[in-house]
Order: sequence, then C-alpha cells, then structure tokens
Amino acid sequence: MEDWIQVETNSGAHSHDHGQNRLGWALIITAGYMIAEAAGGYFFNSLALLADAGHMLSDVMALGLSWIAMRIGRRAPTDQHTFGFRRFEILAAFINGLALWLIVGLIFYEAQKRFGDPQPVQADGMMIIATVGLAVNIVMAALLFRDRSENLNIRSAFIHIIGDALGSLGAIIAAIGIIFTGAYWLDPLVSILVGFLILYSSWDLIRESVHILMEGVPRGIDAKEVEQEIVNIEGVCCIHDLHIWSITSEKNSLAAHIVMDDPQRDRELMIGSINKKVAEKFNITHTTIQIEPDHDCAKNCIDGSCRPSMECGKRKT
Repeated sequence: MEDWIQVETNSGAHSHDHGQNRLGWALIITAGYMIAEAAGGYFFNSLALLADAGHMLSDVMALGLSWIAMRIGRRAPTDQHTFGFRRFEILAAFINGLALWLIVGLIFYEAQKRFGDPQPVQADGMMIIATVGLAVNIVMAALLFRDRSENLNIRSAFIHIIGDALGSLGAIIAAIGIIFTGAYWLDPLVSILVGFLILYSSWDLIRESVHILMEGVPRGIDAKEVEQEIVNIEGVCCIHDLHIWSITSEKNSLAAHIVMDDPQRDRELMIGSINKKVAEKFNITHTTIQIEPDHDCAKNCIDGSCRPSMECGKRKT
C-alpha cells in the first residue's frame, strides 16, 4: 500500500500584488520618459541618448510583458495547465533578458558607424536630458528595489532600469567630455561601455530563467544536503526518486519516495516531520511525499534504488 501526500503553503499573495503595483508605476514612468529622451536624442543628435531611448523602448516592452506575466500568473490551474500559469513569469523574464541583448547589438552597430564618422552633438542639451533620466531611473529603481529578490520577473525589470541608469550616467559623462574637449567620439564610446555593462548584468537573469525552465535545483539548495536531512529524520530508512525544482523563483517544490525502517510507524507523523524540516531549512513549501513500507515498492520505479550517497543497511527483502 502506498500513501501519496501533497502539502503546499500559499503565501506571498500580498507581496505579489505589491510588486505588481510597483511594476505598473515603473512602466508608466518609463514610457513617459522614453518619449522625452528619444526627442532629446533626435534634436541634440546624441547617439548615447538615442541608444538609451532605444533601451528604454525595450524596457517599456519588457516591463509591460512582466506586468502582464504577473497578471496571467495569478490565473487558477486548469485541466490543461494543472500547475497554473506562474511559469509564464519565468518565460517572460527569459524574453526580457534576450531583449536586452538585442538592444545592445543595435547600440554596438550604430556606435561602430559613428566611430568612422563622428557626428556633432549638442552636449548641453544632452546633459540636461541625461540628468533628468538618471533621476527618473533612480526613482524607479527605488520602487522595485525591495521586491527584486522575491520575483525573477521583478528582478528582470530592475536590471532593465539599472541598465537605463547606466545609460543616462554614461550620457552625462560623454556630455561633460564633449563640452570640455569637443571629442564627439566619446558619445559612441560611452554607448559601447554601457552596452557591455548591460550584457554583464543580464547574463545571470538569463541563466537563472533557463535553469528554472529546465527544472534545475533552486539556487541556494544542495540536493545532497536535503536528502541527508530527510534521512536523519527518525523512521526514515532511505530516499529515492528525489526531485527538487521551482515552479517560479518564489515557489520551491520537492517530490520523493521515502522508505520506512519499520512499516508500523505512523506515516502521517513522518510526513509532517519531513514537511516541517524542508520548509524551515530549505524554504521548500510544496511537497509530494510517497511513503513506502519496504524496498519492494521501489522495484517498479524508474529510479527505485536508494541514492548512492544514502545507501541504507536495513533493506527489506
């Protein structure tokens, strides 16, 4: 006889709404300033400003996608999508990361053309627009700073905004350099430097979103440590078919087959102990535990043997 027990704690709904509201405000502010910066870049002939405006256009799209993803992620599970739609947030974060790389490619392309043919830039107007842009980005970063570690989608939006801030800062530096030296090539040079910074900051976002989509073990969790903690619980003989993954960056899940050292033990008590341990120590709040009275039940499993690091000496025959 096999027992399947599934436990989930539903928390963070208020935090999710709070982050979504802040993301909405960041979207509105970004869209408004993007128009102003694009106009400034056009009138002052600044590639740094136009590049940053182009980056902000990708931000508007990315923030909009993130906001939509968070809305879709709240939909209830269906017969076709039994996990619900929270994973769409991770897909959106991945798309946002790729959008950053695309816009950097466009910046690099335009910059290399301007190196060969430097264009005059109205540095005074460029510095005014960039300074206002930096202030706007600081405000938006402050809006999302507290929630950036709780949700991968908000983190992707935060990285976009930091990229914008770097672009504005770079434009300020280029404008000052042009004012004092007349070196118009500083404009495309700063654009390239900002592009490399954006690539560097977005790499971790893309890597983590792919890791979650591939159902890898969540960051900060060691599978061997998890299995050791479970095996140390009284009544557990060994563990097999252990899987640890994330539905989203906020929700860690675990599934495992647990072999008892004594079939007469209280199974509900054992499951409760396992759930408490993994929730408190590893923040795993969604578990599916199958309790098996002996090793005979494991023979029909694809991975029915004890994990190599957890061999037990009490196998039932």
